[in-house]
Amino acid sequence: MEVSIFAKTKIVLQTHEPSMNPTSEELAKIVMARIGLEPRKLGSTDKMYRCLLELYERAKVSYREKKLESSVMTVEEMAFYAGITRQTMYDYLKRWLILNLIEKTSYIKENKVVIGYKLNGNTLEQAFEKAHHNITKNLNETMQYIQQLQKLIKNEKISNTQKLKATEDTLTTTDLAS
Repeated sequence: MEVSIFAKTKIVLQTHEPSMNPTSEELAKIVMARIGLEPRKLGSTDKMYRCLLELYERAKVSYREKKLESSVMTVEEMAFYAGITRQTMYDYLKRWLILNLIEKTSYIKENKVVIGYKLNGNTLEQAFEKAHHNITKNLNETMQYIQQLQKLIKNEKISNTQKLKATEDTLTTTDLAS
C-alpha cells in the first residue's frame, strides 16, 4: 500500500506481522515497515529501527532528567545507529519528518549550536499518534476527493446523456421538417 502524503514523497505502508513472542528489535522493525520508514532499496540497511529505539531511549532520559538536549540525536548519530552515511540519513529523515514522528530542534552546547532531531513526544506512543493523525488526515482528504470524483462522474454522465438526447431531438426535428 502506498500513501503519498505530500507532493513528491512516497510513504509505502507494509503489512508485516510480528511473530508470537516478538523482541523489541523485531517489533521496532515491524513498526518501521508498517509506517513506511524502512529503506526500500534492496541491500539497504536493515538497522534503521535502531534509530527509533535510540530516539525513544533518549526521550525517556530527557523526560526523567528534564534536559531537552538529552533527547536530541544529530544526523551523524542517527546515521551511525542505522549503519549508513550522513547524507543517506538526510534522505531517510524526510519521511520521518513528513509523518511528524520526529521534529528538528537545536540547542547550545559549549557556545555552539547543535542541530538534531528528537522524537515528537515523550513516548513512542505519543509520537506515533502524531504520525497517525497525519496519515488519517491524508486519508480523510482522499475520501473527499473520492466523493467529489463520484459526483463529477455522475454529473458528466448526465450531461453527456442530455447532450446526446438534445442531438437526437435536433436530428428528429430536422428529419420531420424534411
